Amino acid sequence: MVFKVVNCDSFIIYFGDLIDEKIALDIKKAYLGIKKLNLEGVIEIIPSYTSIFISFDIFKYDFETLKTLIEQNINLELDEIFEEKIVTIDVYYGTEVGFDLEYLSSKITLSIEEIIEIHSNKLYDVYAIGFLPGFVYLAKVDEKIVFPRLSTPRKIVPKGSVAIADFQTAIYPQQSPGGWNIIGKTAFELFDKNLETLSPLRVGDKVKFNPISKEEFLSQGGVL
Repeated sequence: MVFKVVNCDSFIIYFGDLIDEKIALDIKKAYLGIKKLNLEGVIEIIPSYTSIFISFDIFKYDFETLKTLIEQNINLELDEIFEEKIVTIDVYYGTEVGFDLEYLSSKITLSIEEIIEIHSNKLYDVYAIGFLPGFVYLAKVDEKIVFPRLSTPRKIVPKGSVAIADFQTAIYPQQSPGGWNIIGKTAFELFDKNLETLSPLRVGDKVKFNPISKEEFLSQGGVL
């Protein structure tokens, strides 16, 4: 772990510079370990792909004190057993909601059916939550469907859009601009203002996408 001061009331802990499963596991251990300490005066603990951002009350801690406290109580070498939460999310992969399915199919020379099968036939790790409240970064998609962001982002991406960008996949929790490739849509709610994390998902959870028909999607409250 490498600690870097951001401001007098915040710092970042770096675990590496690559996005891979080993670093993700270390971040998960550290994140849950710091949460367990239940430190009064720690305001935010925000994990990402390669780091954890921490902000704190300067009247409770200084950087060195908090850094030492974390180093003394977090052991990444321990083979801790975590409760594994798998969330299944129904997705309608139709071209009327998957705006980029046909284009993606033509570029990677796979049929739309193959793209759907590949995307939904994997268990994804929740690596980070950010960009928008409830926007969950999931990885890694199969290398067969890895595809770069759009060269020109859309001004409006509908809420619930399921998308791919490079090796990541995600769901837009609300309507917003965005440059990811849209391949489907879900009625699953990713944003809940009543939750501490603003999302029913948390870092360390796993997500499985389940293809459903248009009729099922509409019956769940989905909008075309």
